[in-house]
Amino acid sequence: MENLKWVCAWGNAISIAERRPENYAKDLTLRYPVSIPFAGNKIRLHFDNFCSSEDVILNRVSVALGAGGSLIHPETSTPVTFGGRPDVILHAGEDLYSDEIEFTVGAGDDIAVSFYLKGFTEMRSGVVITGPLSRAFFAIGDCTQEKELPEDTSKTTNTYYFLSGVDVLTSDENKALICFGDSITAQSWPDYLLIRTAALGLTHRSVIRRAASGTRILRQYDNITYDSYGLKGSVRFPREIKVAGADGVLIQHGINDIIHPVGVMENKFRPWSDLPTAEDLIEGMRGYIKTAREQDLKVYAGTLLPIYGWRTYADFRDKLRCEFNDWIRTTDEIDGCVDFDAALRDPENPAAFAPGYDSGDHLHPSAKAYEKMADVVPEELLR
Repeated sequence: MENLKWVCAWGNAISIAERRPENYAKDLTLRYPVSIPFAGNKIRLHFDNFCSSEDVILNRVSVALGAGGSLIHPETSTPVTFGGRPDVILHAGEDLYSDEIEFTVGAGDDIAVSFYLKGFTEMRSGVVITGPLSRAFFAIGDCTQEKELPEDTSKTTNTYYFLSGVDVLTSDENKALICFGDSITAQSWPDYLLIRTAALGLTHRSVIRRAASGTRILRQYDNITYDSYGLKGSVRFPREIKVAGADGVLIQHGINDIIHPVGVMENKFRPWSDLPTAEDLIEGMRGYIKTAREQDLKVYAGTLLPIYGWRTYADFRDKLRCEFNDWIRTTDEIDGCVDFDAALRDPENPAAFAPGYDSGDHLHPSAKAYEKMADVVPEELLR
């Protein structure tokens, strides 16, 4: 009999959604399409309310094969239960798994997870992600069983609330690679990496995105102006690398530590005392490495991208970025370096993006550059 194990086929970080007057929702269905890279015969869902101060009730949850966009194949719709019940309380600060659900998926299948929030719900545990495989939907009312969400009462969204992972009971040869980072990883390159993996015919690897925009390695903001910039690395990392079937983590993190501090005369929440040294950043990375090793994970690190032209750019910041990158390239404390910086920088001006690789804000890559980031990840990490 084939050896089977649980492997996370899709996943996101859970961070702090931006504080707005409309932070509560009611009578709402969320539908999240998910690409499944490998075959299996059971699934379980991971829900997380880590960043909320209030309980959340999931009144009804279902999973179905996707049919593109917000469409599902309704004949495949399967109720998801929790201790045999159709609803569950997701307590503030806690996470939980659904029951194991009999549901067969093939490599490359798309599924859709739908869940209904009947009562007033604080929408604080979520993360914004983008990319060619990352588009979700919400609709007014209980539409969990609907083949297609009604056009006049539904919209697209890139905010993923509460759903943190989809695990598949699958062959023992299948594995997950965690991509950990900030807004750069919350954008397109992990999606392009999964697309590349499928194009190479590698059907034994999932790409699990654990990314939250604005996050730093060393610090976090404890005010509602900036708390949506997420939790510091020592809080995030131990939780987010607990991924079923993972054997490695690729970390690209640290640029926000460098670019955020501007001094209290300009912004009271961003003092110069927050500016790290290169050694501070390296010690933060060593904390990641130690934690990952305790989970028997291989550790790969991605170099930080150019920032020339960003609104807080200064030569001392770029010097700090380069010092940190030099350590990533040369250290023997990790299993490998993915040199994103070398792939995207301008040979004539290494502090800047190469032509065509800047999104326009001089911090985030263009769509073309995100594809390039996926292309330079060594194939051995995908096997």
